[in-house]
Amino acid sequence: MKFKHALMVGYGDGDFKPEEWELIDRLCAKRTLLPKDSLEIPRHLQNTDCLLVKLGAAVGKETIELAPNLKYIGMLGTGVGRIDRAYAASKGIAVCNIAGYSTEGVAEFVFAVLLEHVREVERAKKQAREGNYSESSFTGTELKGKPFGIIGLGRIGKRVAEMALKGFGADVRYWSRTRKPGTEQIGARYQEIETLLRECDFLSLHLEFNKQTAGFLNIDRINSIKAGAVFVNLAPMELVDINALVKRLVKGDITFILDHSDELTEEQAKLLSSYKNCIMYPPVAYTTKEATEAKRKMFIDNLANFLSGKPTNKVN
Repeated sequence: MKFKHALMVGYGDGDFKPEEWELIDRLCAKRTLLPKDSLEIPRHLQNTDCLLVKLGAAVGKETIELAPNLKYIGMLGTGVGRIDRAYAASKGIAVCNIAGYSTEGVAEFVFAVLLEHVREVERAKKQAREGNYSESSFTGTELKGKPFGIIGLGRIGKRVAEMALKGFGADVRYWSRTRKPGTEQIGARYQEIETLLRECDFLSLHLEFNKQTAGFLNIDRINSIKAGAVFVNLAPMELVDINALVKRLVKGDITFILDHSDELTEEQAKLLSSYKNCIMYPPVAYTTKEATEAKRKMFIDNLANFLSGKPTNKVN
């Protein structure tokens, strides 16, 4: 069994290896690759039964209505908050993502950006390149024993908790919609979100973006963040009230680190980058060799498993 027509939006030839394209072609009688802003998308949707999108893509009710033959929506990534999963389900359309492929990479990147900041790694490298080898102007902060708050204890949040506890000896606290006894058994403490924000020196946000979590970090919560805290968000910035964040950045008493800069509007990115206490990275937390290999394999496996009647990573 094959898909009759797979429409791949935002993909290019370099997204998969030649042998991987061969596997995809065995599963799809026809495939069409279009840029995400192509005016041809609506026309091709009319005879598409398989819509394949990339991280950050929006697939709403209007898009689904344009594809009367659609059976499958595949995401090359984890985040599906911009896909109307409920409406897709009502039409008998499966939505499948790739869960857990980048857990290690993202969790490790939390500590990469934290250590880069608190140990002034970039400034130290620059100084040495300029021939100044004095350490006299450097002071650092250790993570050991410090209150370390994790918001959201899914796969990534749980792994961050393990690393903070076992690797750094931090005083780990967490907030999640439900208590996590397994993580508490290894030393993490549950706290209400307001207490967590008020007490922790380091904070890391790991919530899925959806209708319920949009704007989770609102003005009241942003104002509750402990003065001097370092806040890391490697999740979508839709979780954050940008205007409220800017007002707190103006005070200069917190540091905010993010890597979903590509999902900001041009105006938002320019505004946030104007503050020295807002550190922005490209979306590189998940871009390890291991994660990339796993992502492509799982994406193709999802297609094959759906066609065999045993869908995997279905999220609706």
